[in-house]
Amino acid sequence: MIKRFLSFSVLLIMAGIVNAQRANYNIIPLPKEVKTDTTQQFTLKGGMGITYDSSNTEITRTAKFVQEWVKEATGIQLQLTPEDKTAQIKLAISTPSNKGKKAKQPAPLTDQQKESYTLSVNGKGILLSAYEPAGLFRAAQTLRKSLPIAKESKGVELPFVQITDQPRFSYRGVLLDCGRHFFSIEFIKQFLDAMALHGCNQFHWHLTEDQGWRFEVKAYPDLAKKGSIREKTVIGPGNIRIYDNIPYGGYYTQDECREIVRYAAERYINVVPEIDMPGHMQSALHVFPNLGCTGGPYPVAPHWGVMREVLCGGNPETLTFLKTVFGELCDVFPSPYIHIGGDECPKERWQKCAKCQAKIKELGLASEDIKVDGDGGRGSQDGRSAENKLQTYINHEIEQFLASRGRSLIGWDEILAGGLTENAIVMSWRGTKGGIAAAKQKHRVIMSPNVFAYIDHPQLKDYSKQPQTTGSYQVSCSKMYSFEPVVPEELTEEEQNYILGVQANLWTEHVAYPEHAFLQLLPRLASMSEVQWCAPQQKNFDNFKARLPQLQKFYDKLGYVYCHQVE
Repeated sequence: MIKRFLSFSVLLIMAGIVNAQRANYNIIPLPKEVKTDTTQQFTLKGGMGITYDSSNTEITRTAKFVQEWVKEATGIQLQLTPEDKTAQIKLAISTPSNKGKKAKQPAPLTDQQKESYTLSVNGKGILLSAYEPAGLFRAAQTLRKSLPIAKESKGVELPFVQITDQPRFSYRGVLLDCGRHFFSIEFIKQFLDAMALHGCNQFHWHLTEDQGWRFEVKAYPDLAKKGSIREKTVIGPGNIRIYDNIPYGGYYTQDECREIVRYAAERYINVVPEIDMPGHMQSALHVFPNLGCTGGPYPVAPHWGVMREVLCGGNPETLTFLKTVFGELCDVFPSPYIHIGGDECPKERWQKCAKCQAKIKELGLASEDIKVDGDGGRGSQDGRSAENKLQTYINHEIEQFLASRGRSLIGWDEILAGGLTENAIVMSWRGTKGGIAAAKQKHRVIMSPNVFAYIDHPQLKDYSKQPQTTGSYQVSCSKMYSFEPVVPEELTEEEQNYILGVQANLWTEHVAYPEHAFLQLLPRLASMSEVQWCAPQQKNFDNFKARLPQLQKFYDKLGYVYCHQVE
């Protein structure tokens, strides 16, 4: 009899059918405040109801996510019961307090407060509460990640808890480079799901490169059709030029881009598109050689690196082309931010181009012997040369154009070289000095330094244990986790407020497949998520590693490829 019982128990465990399991609130990113009473618990069971305001489409969508995620993790089927006030799971929008000052209206919510929430569990059930629907979505993700993973569970015990949370930074980004390698719409949706799981809210979509133009521009139909295809791709490591001699291409239609915008918005992620200019434009020059300084011909680049062929800064057709492209970009992407690149634009051609030099003379631009703050790096150019100022002139024209469409310009930190345009946002990639310099000039900043935030670089010391990657220095989980975006010893309290947030970047010179992309992304995105979300005093890498296995169970459940070794 005993043997039969034991055998039956083993079969139940093997099948994943278990009695009530216990939730764990030690999630990633770690919430701001968690008060737990482990002596009491609420048991979540199948058939329980979720109540919410069904007249609000956003809240309704999040309620459906809660139902889906609970089923996905535990096998428990909840019911959507919007009119049932006795339901055990409740989603509610709360009103900000004015702290008893009845004569005054509450102050406008900050971007962080718009994503704040509370999650409480008591004898009555589970309450997700927030000021805005975005906060309810973040609360739902916290509930999701707190659940145990089981194929089928009779119930989940949730210890009584009061979680109060909001992100540290308003901008929490991840870049995916689709210029070097093209990724499917289906993969990008999976990428966005992974971002949402980690609390990220800005998807920086790098759409154009020397090696391929991926955005459909209806005014220039050949731009994507021809500019997206390179005749071959370099496959040798480092600077060894060995090619596969296989044509490679792919681009996104405007309807596909709108589909990504919609999908991201449902997960409270903004899509920041990037058209990189005036450098990294050889794919465009291939289609429009008249926009280059030499007239071409220009092949779509088959190898990586910084190309000397750039848009002609003195050709008036250049600005016409750019405004047409960015105009259609604004039509497709509602993002308040539009990224213009601005990095790695060698001025060799401009120095010798009659049109560029004539434009410099017309604008009265002169070189200045001024050291530009920056950490150097690939393609860096120090000093305010007349040619750098010509690039600032182009930036200003595009900034004014974007402002007329209600958008803000973001550029890589090279845009500092010729002097910043009025409202430019600086994305600091060559270390943090560019970001610090911009904040001192009262410009908004996104910190994305390559030595901490570039996930195309190796994550393990032993290169033989990972696929070929970019660069020679390691960006491990611990290195990324150690990054502090705000530098109090360099910035005043007022200047620190210009740091909008942090971004991780996945460049794809050597990342051609979805599995490799996820291997580069995870679990380093977990490290970055705590840099983006948590206060510095909350962070502890040993504690992070102890919490990571729970998140990795979700990676396994969702079929994500990830690096199992954490350094």
